[in-house]
Amino acid sequence: MASSVALLWDLDGVLVDSAAFHYQAFREVLAQMGHDLDEETFRRSLLGLRNDAILRRLLGDLPPEQVQDLAHRKEEAFRRLIEGRVQPLPGAREMVLAARERGMLQGIVSSTPRQNVLLVLRTLGLEDAFTAVVAEGDVSRGKPDPEGFLLAARRLQVPPEACTVIEDAPEGVQAAKAAGMRCLAVATTRPPHMLSQADLVVESLADPAARRFLLES
Repeated sequence: MASSVALLWDLDGVLVDSAAFHYQAFREVLAQMGHDLDEETFRRSLLGLRNDAILRRLLGDLPPEQVQDLAHRKEEAFRRLIEGRVQPLPGAREMVLAARERGMLQGIVSSTPRQNVLLVLRTLGLEDAFTAVVAEGDVSRGKPDPEGFLLAARRLQVPPEACTVIEDAPEGVQAAKAAGMRCLAVATTRPPHMLSQADLVVESLADPAARRFLLES
């Protein structure tokens, strides 16, 4: 059996490859304001951040109500674009099911709204595999702050040191380590050298090393 009691999963870039849908949704909303966003900039410096942080980086210090409205419109666009089209990343769905078979608790810790998380899990047929979901509205501070991971551990009623995090972004890895948790990083959206703080970095969850680390070590 794995030494971890619980697995805490990021969503985008770990369970599913949804970056292109997020980019399209942001570009759609920003175009209505006469602002262009190129995909390289989005993937290099914005992917994985909360909506409010992305919008303020791109548009400056906007009033809170305008940020909230733009974020709401972006997420509506994202859900419209992704519904029925999202696919699990290699090895991800199999790993979730294998962990469930072993009796491990599992949670999602994501910077996206709860509606997005539930839509993705429902599409993948995995909604029953996760006991806890921590989404954007559940925390006041996003990654690299550990608040989300610590909240997930409390909801699962396990200590932080009994949790292993699966992440794809440096900010998520930093948050996991700040929470006192083991961390496996998947180099799906970032190059491996940017994830070097993780305990293990793999190219894909289909890698046998990932299975050994998450389920057997």
